[in-house]
Amino acid sequence: MWKFLHKLASPPHFYDLSAKMIPWFAIIGGIFIMYGTIAGLFFAPPDYQQGDAFRIIYVHVPAAYLSMMAYMIMAISAGIGLIWRIKLSHAVAAAAAPLGAWFTFLALATGMIWGRPMWGTWWEWGDPRMMSELIMLFLYFGYMALRAAIDDTVKADKASAVLAIVGAVNIPIIHFSVEWWNSLHQGSTLLRDGGPAMPAEMLYPLLAMIFGFTLIFGALLLGRVRTEVLFRERRSRWVRNLVCAQEGRNE
Repeated sequence: MWKFLHKLASPPHFYDLSAKMIPWFAIIGGIFIMYGTIAGLFFAPPDYQQGDAFRIIYVHVPAAYLSMMAYMIMAISAGIGLIWRIKLSHAVAAAAAPLGAWFTFLALATGMIWGRPMWGTWWEWGDPRMMSELIMLFLYFGYMALRAAIDDTVKADKASAVLAIVGAVNIPIIHFSVEWWNSLHQGSTLLRDGGPAMPAEMLYPLLAMIFGFTLIFGALLLGRVRTEVLFRERRSRWVRNLVCAQEGRNE
């Protein structure tokens, strides 16, 4: 196990392995999203309270879930890189930040669209989940801005890693905000005592969308990490050999 993890942390090995994984993640993720979209939009029955407006859940929930998952990947990877000085971990953290910011923005945007007909307002400044999710978007922006402001890659890795780790305290706040404070958001629908509070016709498309979005996120993350690895290792021999081999095939 440790031998496998040590090998996986090698940039050349990761670069080769990720090239094989990306197509599988993208294709399988696309199939699940296609099923979830068709089943959720055309076959799931309208909600007894929200009508057809509830269908935005098939984008909002996966986006909100991935906004938190991306931050945890960023923070954990940054922590591993900071403690054990694994360069690939910092590359993963740097690659995850823009993706996490986009999913956070998508979660906020779809939440506003959903909230307007349900709550009568686009935004509620007193809602703890809305505000904690917005704070996470600013944490993503702060992480990326801090990295961009420091020219030295090693110093940028260390400084941004500290920010990512400290900001991780916001994740449980987002998750438990509806239980700790009064919120316009309802409690957990999927992870609750007694099972999900949704009929199967609504539940299965939602689970498919969550799984599909996760695989697409994985494919995008691997692609971004590959680019980050090439940039960081641009002076290494294996990258020069890779470029020479690619030029030879193009001739």
